[in-house]
Amino acid sequence: MKQIDLLLTGIGSLYTPEGTQPRYGEEMGRIRETTGAAVAIEQGRIALAGKEDEVIATLAGIHIAETIDAGGRMVTPGLVDPHTHLVHAGSREHELAMKRSGVPYLDILAQGGGILSTVKSTRTASEQELYDKAGRSLDEMLLQGVTTIEAKSGYGLSLETELKQLRVSRRLHDTHPVDVVSTFMGAHAVPEEYKGRSDDFVDLVIRDMLPAVAEEGLAEFCDVFCEEGVFNVEQSRRILEEGKRFGLQPKIHADEIVPLGGSDLAGEVGAVSAEHLLTTTDQGLSSLAAGNVVPVLLPGTSFNLGLSHHARARDMIDKFRLPVALSTDYNPGSCPTESIQLIIMLASLNLKMTPEEILTACTLNAAAAIGRAGDIGSIEPGKRADLTIFDAPNLAYLPYHFGINHTFGVIKNGTPVAWNRTLTEKGGIAR
Repeated sequence: MKQIDLLLTGIGSLYTPEGTQPRYGEEMGRIRETTGAAVAIEQGRIALAGKEDEVIATLAGIHIAETIDAGGRMVTPGLVDPHTHLVHAGSREHELAMKRSGVPYLDILAQGGGILSTVKSTRTASEQELYDKAGRSLDEMLLQGVTTIEAKSGYGLSLETELKQLRVSRRLHDTHPVDVVSTFMGAHAVPEEYKGRSDDFVDLVIRDMLPAVAEEGLAEFCDVFCEEGVFNVEQSRRILEEGKRFGLQPKIHADEIVPLGGSDLAGEVGAVSAEHLLTTTDQGLSSLAAGNVVPVLLPGTSFNLGLSHHARARDMIDKFRLPVALSTDYNPGSCPTESIQLIIMLASLNLKMTPEEILTACTLNAAAAIGRAGDIGSIEPGKRADLTIFDAPNLAYLPYHFGINHTFGVIKNGTPVAWNRTLTEKGGIAR
């Protein structure tokens, strides 16, 4: 260590999972807690983390450029949101009455609402309009303690607009403190112009969209909505396998409404993650386990849709030893919220997860769901210095005291980008 750029002292309790791989089953509850801690940061990465007196003793004789006192607050790894539909235009509050009166989601979609409604708005929006709207949401996510997100396309359903969405995601990644990992999801729904011709649309995705996305290097992952009335298992398989040929790792929206077999497909094609999983069978969960697939659960979606059933998180953790991750599913329809802390509460309330499991699911396992567990998701030497400082005495306080934002500050790549609940001059969107 030639110089420490930032020393964070006065940490009441530091909580972190450990390792560079996802934590499975009961391992999710194993969190390292250090009271009276400090973290030393060098060139955007963690140099030391541990008891404050031991860290300071190790740094004897080394120049420390800046010291910040956390004021006895709690510190965790920067939170990771591995499933969002960040870039879109418009909103869908006009559908709320239909949802509350019991109209099923797939029926709204069949009537040209749902995803198709947002497609119309996104196709007509300019790239700058999409950038500004998504940037405001990223600001909110950052203030919630999130330092890395995944952003899916899928509100274009045409070559031009899918590329537009992904270009906006790339621009946001380049200009905003929050890292944005892009997923191509041209197969999010069948557009109205292809109604009744879903196979023809799948051909379009494979023939035109995938090559163009790969040529511009706009995405790392390829996702598909494998669901009744959307894309069946064989159509989903075709898209994901072709995506692999273009270097895009597979992800899949699976078993959200009907257990169609998407989770089985995820295991078969070697998907990095399978997402939603509200109706997954034991066979599907076994397939995920056999394929080392990360299940990404979205409790905000089932909550907002008023469903009485939820993803089987306890079975996933206890019976199938799966590495569960959590995410907001931020989107304009089924889950219009940027609040990862709402998800933390719902994971405790409806998924029956412990505070320790929830932290792992929002950090290391969430990082694994987007291929980043080796670089982020825990507070350990060598990893990126992404830290969230909470005004909370312990982990259990986050789901316990719900409905407020507990985040006091955020450090991203060793730089304070939010402090005292406000974005710093280095935080937020570059406008």
